[in-house]
Amino acid sequence: MASNASLKAQPRSGRGKGDARKQRASGSIPAVVYGHNEETRSLSIDAHELERLFATVHVENTIIELNIEGEAQPVRTLVREVQAHPWRGDVLHVDFYQIHAGEKIEVEIPVRLIGDAPGVKEGGVLSANINDLEVRCLPDAIPEYIEVDISGLHIGDAIHVSDLPLPEGVEALIDAERTVCTVTPPTVLKTLEEEEAEAAEAAEAEALLAGEEGAPEPEVIGRKPAAEDEE
Repeated sequence: MASNASLKAQPRSGRGKGDARKQRASGSIPAVVYGHNEETRSLSIDAHELERLFATVHVENTIIELNIEGEAQPVRTLVREVQAHPWRGDVLHVDFYQIHAGEKIEVEIPVRLIGDAPGVKEGGVLSANINDLEVRCLPDAIPEYIEVDISGLHIGDAIHVSDLPLPEGVEALIDAERTVCTVTPPTVLKTLEEEEAEAAEAAEAEALLAGEEGAPEPEVIGRKPAAEDEE
């Protein structure tokens, strides 16, 4: 199952960009928590604690318990959106989605390839087309990751979404025929000698063509000069 984590949060009464800038200047990150039939609440979270947490978990499928100051029970949530600075990468704002027992949710699960594909030893190239799989399941049934055994893949073989060993109660939300990974045939590479030979042939053909275009017109044998014709 997916891992759980906890995070402290404080209620936030301010609104707008001005308040958000003040929060970040003081070392806090503005956030909101919302959910089905739940009132949206504005929060403030310590920036360092948030960065440490995000560096140690897979954000998309980790249940985070928000310990909100003044509330008796922690709020179970999933991260739904993270706004970051375009080039510094600093977190600017976080949206949390409150989850409830018995309510199915949609999350992205990492796909891990395990084993060695014989097709690679045969000269093929292993291509991974899906690194994260979007699924629907109950909160307590979220897989930490999905393992895909590639030890049976030869050149030309592929594994599709329909082949994945999904746990009971976990439903994939993309086309079952989508390719997860495949071993493609090796690319035929020309040797240096072959490339040089082709270049020499091309140069010779160009020189021959240039010579034909610049050659003088051939003399017509058996025809008298113009002066003799006049006589």
